[in-house]
Parts: sequence; structure tokens; C-alpha cells
Amino acid sequence: MKKIGLTGGIGSGKSTVARMLAEYGYPIIDADLIAREIVAPNTPALSELAKIFGQDILYSDGSLNRSLLAQRAFATEQARLLLNQITHPRIEERTQELFRSYEAKNHNVVVWDMPLLVDHGHHKEMDVVLVVDAEDETRVQRLICRGLSEEDARQRIAAQISREQRNAAATFILDNNGSLEELETQLLQLIKQLPQPGKDPNTPADNSAG
Repeated sequence: MKKIGLTGGIGSGKSTVARMLAEYGYPIIDADLIAREIVAPNTPALSELAKIFGQDILYSDGSLNRSLLAQRAFATEQARLLLNQITHPRIEERTQELFRSYEAKNHNVVVWDMPLLVDHGHHKEMDVVLVVDAEDETRVQRLICRGLSEEDARQRIAAQISREQRNAAATFILDNNGSLEELETQLLQLIKQLPQPGKDPNTPADNSAG
């Protein structure tokens, strides 16, 4: 089974590309979705976060106030590292479970939608690394449109590796400084060069994978 690592800095449009790939039949492992699942109410990770960052990061129903956690976790490098120490091992465990499940079902290829793919060195484990790229100022404006302040937007971009570092790890780069239509046109051309979705009919299915 081939692994495509899909990544891009915050505000680059990576999630948009992931949705497009899903529409074209590619199975997606969504790192952000996994990150939300592991901090659902009553999970061990959420309890640990509340102890470190304050019980007030929880709403009255026990769910996470993501905005407040982000403010505190991105305020200092030490706080960000604490957040990562709690969440990343759990995200990694769940991710590997999903990879094994897709492989057991004989999928030819799976896409790992992972914001920090290069930051954490996981790009080395991929057969293809697809980077969605946009200029920093473009990304800042997109994040402001999502409701972040300009200061928060720049802080989050600064917390990730540079565009140059990320692009250096890419097999392919999608330029997303333009319109949605331009992005999809690029992607359609790129898909011709990617492993195609589907299942290997010659490999017995492992029915235990679900």
C-alpha cells in the first residue's frame, strides 16, 4: 500500500485539497479529526490538558474550549511542547491503527492529511509528499477570515516550520495563492502522477479489519 503524505502550513488550503482527493476516491486519514477525537469529553488526554492549562479550558458540558486552549498552548514554546507531549503519542497510536486497517482491507493507497508531517519528520515514511503552499500574507488573511486576530494568525504560522523547509521535503507542490478553480485544475493534473485509489484484487482480504 502506498502512502501519500498531504501537508501544508496553517491557512494554506490543505484541508480543501484533502476534501477534493476524497471526492476523487482517495481514502483519507485526517490528523485534525484524530486530534479532536482524542480530546473528546471524558478522555484521559482532556483530563491531562485541564490539569496543566486550567479547568476553565472546559465548557460546562465537559467539552474543550479550543480557542482558550490554543491561546495558552501557543503563548510560549514550553506550553506548546506540553500540549504536544500529551496529544502527539495518542494521535500517533490512532493513526497507525488506521494505516493498518486500510492495509488489511487491501487499499492501494491512502492519504495522510497531516499539518505537521514535515515538522515531525513523518514525510520520510511516505511514498509521496504533497505540499499545499501559499504565501504567508495570503495565509494570514485567510486565518483572519476564520475569526483569528492578526496577532494569533502570525503566531500560529511562526510556530510551524517555514515554507522553504516544508517545500524542500515535497515530491509535488500545489500553489494555492489563487482561486479554488485554479487549485483544482492543478490537482487534476497532479492526480495523473499519483498512485490511483482502489483495492488490490489479488490480495486476500482480512475480514477482521472491519
